[in-house]
Parts: sequence; C-alpha cells; structure tokens
Amino acid sequence: MAPAGQKKVSRIHVQLSVCTPSHAKLSSFFILFNTNVTNFYATCALPQGILERLDAGEVVIGDGGFVFALEKRGYVQAGPWTPEAAAEHPEAVRQLHREFLRAGANVMQTFTFYASDDKLENRGNKQRFTGQQINEAACDLAREVANEGDALVAGGVSQTPSYLSCKSEDEVKAIFMKQIEVFVKKNVDFLIAEYFEHVEEAEWAVQVLKTTGKPVAASLCIGPDGDLNRVSPGDCAVRLVNAGAHIVGINCHFDPETCLKTVKLMMEGVKKAGLKAHFMIQPLAYHTPDCGCQGFIDLPEFPFSLEPRILTRWDMQKYAREAYNAGIRYIGGCCGFEPYHTRALAEELAPERGFLPAGSEKHGNWGSSLALHTKPWVRARARRDYWETLKPASGRPMCPSMSTPDSWGVTKGHADLMQQKEATSQEQLKALFDKAAHSH
Repeated sequence: MAPAGQKKVSRIHVQLSVCTPSHAKLSSFFILFNTNVTNFYATCALPQGILERLDAGEVVIGDGGFVFALEKRGYVQAGPWTPEAAAEHPEAVRQLHREFLRAGANVMQTFTFYASDDKLENRGNKQRFTGQQINEAACDLAREVANEGDALVAGGVSQTPSYLSCKSEDEVKAIFMKQIEVFVKKNVDFLIAEYFEHVEEAEWAVQVLKTTGKPVAASLCIGPDGDLNRVSPGDCAVRLVNAGAHIVGINCHFDPETCLKTVKLMMEGVKKAGLKAHFMIQPLAYHTPDCGCQGFIDLPEFPFSLEPRILTRWDMQKYAREAYNAGIRYIGGCCGFEPYHTRALAEELAPERGFLPAGSEKHGNWGSSLALHTKPWVRARARRDYWETLKPASGRPMCPSMSTPDSWGVTKGHADLMQQKEATSQEQLKALFDKAAHSH
C-alpha cells in the first residue's frame, strides 16, 4: 500500500516545455523512467477542483461524445441512446475514457447521459439493469480512469421525457434527485446539467444539483435563437447563474462556430446582468451551417449519415483557439468527438497548458511526422500551411453541400413527445411516416 497522500507509480513523465513568445512552437521533452521497484512512490498533491482550476485561469479540456462513439462500436443503441453499456460492457466505456484521458482531457464525465429512470424505460426500451446500477457503474469507471491521470470526475444529468410530457416540477426534480444520490455516494468532483432544450428544466436541474454543495455546471443544447421557448441565450445564462450554476455554456446540437456564437451571447447577458460565471463549450464534431433551432437532429442525415460533415483535426485546432480567445476556459466536445479531436484541442492549447498530452507522442505537430513518409508528395505535406488552408473534398460528386432540415416544430407538450412505456406501435410509426412524406 502507498502511504497516505502518495501514489505508487511505475512510469514517470517529466515534461519540459519551451514556448516561443508567439506560441508558434511547443517542444516537449519526455523523460521516461521505468521501474519495477515496489517501494518507489511519488508524492502527489491532491488535484485542484474545477472551480479552483478555472479561477486560476487554467484551461480545462472536456472529453468527447460517448453515445455516438459507442454506438459506432456496437455498445449503444441508436434511438434511445441510453448508457446501459456502463454496466453491460464496462470494458468498452473504460477504454473510451482512457483514450480521452490520453488525448488530453482532464474531465472524465460519467457515462450517465439519459440515465434517468423515465428515459431508461421509455417507448419499450428493455433494460437488464436498474438506473441505480448504471449510474453507479458509470461513476466507478470514470473515477478509475480519472485516477490514472490529472482528471476530475463530473456526474451528469440531462433532459427528461417527464418534462417533455408536462410532468410537474416536483416530479421532474425527483427524477434528478435519484441520480444525484448516486453521485453524492460516489463522491464525484462536480456536477453537470447538460443537454437541455428548455432553460426552465435546466433551472430545475441546477436547483437540485446545488443542494449537494458541489460545484455545478449547466449546459444547454441551443443555438443563437435561444431555447425552444425562444428565451434568448443571454437570458438563459442569467437564469442558470441565478439558479446556482457556477459554470454555464452550450453543448451538442450545433457545430463549434454556432456554439461559439451562442456562448458569446451568454457571456454578454451575464455581464450585462452584473453577474459572474465561468463558461464552457462542448459542441458537435459535425458542420451544421444549415441547422434550424433544434440543431442536427432536424438534419435528414441524423443520425446514420453524418460522417461527411465531420470536422478535421485542423478544424478542431481553429475551434480551440477561437474559444480560448473568446475567454472560454472549459473547452471540450460532444457527439461526433473522437479522442483525436480532443487531442487536437490539447495540442492547440499546449502553450497555455504548458504540456502536450500523452497521445501526441505518436502525432507530429501540424503533420510534421509525414516527413518520414516514403512518397515524396506526401512528405511535401509535412507543414502547417498545407493543412491549415486545405479545402477537403467529400468524394461524393452528386451530393449537396447542405441539406434542408425537417423543422417539424415539435416540443414540450406535443402528443408525439409524450412518454410511454410501451414500444412505439406500427400505427404510430405509419402516422409519422405519412407526416414525413408530406413534409418534403
């Protein structure tokens, strides 16, 4: 056993970073010591909390999109998008956490998206595990991997079918309370209320989360036009801060450019109200210039044909720099974000963070490792100006560059959104198929 306050190690990375004044270059020297000596310990200070890090101006890199990544790997079912894989296939969730940690993320968010009881049992979704079992397993996995590096664990809740079905405030809050009881028991470092289309429900979530005494972040999945009740981003942010959120921002539904625009509006609103908060951003890894107010779920390509819209690693570096320059210090990603996207954020912000992530050991800065390639025309691409100015082709000559969103305008209270435990019937599906046919 290691002495109290110390951590047993078999590998030590000593990182020495040299930055030019312009931050144009970052050289990282890794000295690796391997040892099998069982009595060798390194004294480790307890990691700072999320607010201490942000108060100090530190860049916090969030992880990426678990439901999309694990769906592609065969561990999550598209449609319900529920996270039973945390209990059913823990090795898959653990590995994805590790890849994001290696890529530079220093927040391990529990894989508890849509892990509320009402969502887990909605529309015939069959479960072998209870909500409590899924939430507990997700907390354990996130903590296990966070302890392998300098990462914090964030317990997350998201919007509920109960709210969309017009259940009462007390009923919706009771759903959140069941999840946070697990988060408190597992002693997560902070809490996130994320993926809310209506600021009212997000306020209710924040009010529940703040009863724990832990730091609270709140993230809406809205664009510059505001939430689905047309509450502006600035007013949404003010309401969340007044509800008790320490960190506010945007996640999912839109690309980095749109999310940045929206967070800036939130920042203006908070400043105008004379309030203070930290800001976060975790956008999609898909280009969405053609989206309406409900974001990428309105796109006809959602969810199985979005790949042509994926941002490159170089797009991600641009996003990271623009987010940092806007004053945002919690910078991460959501659906579509793979570990290499997260690594791009960490590499772009390495001058500010003072180090490169472990995942950069096999990745040359701006393609520099291509100098090792056999083909001379590929070696000629080992430079920043090539990749920074490239206009990637899709290879799909008959495909449009943008789509027409469905824009059905369905939101809270609509019959098609009402919660039901039974599977969607063939009659219900036929009505939707007919509606879709007449909407195009």
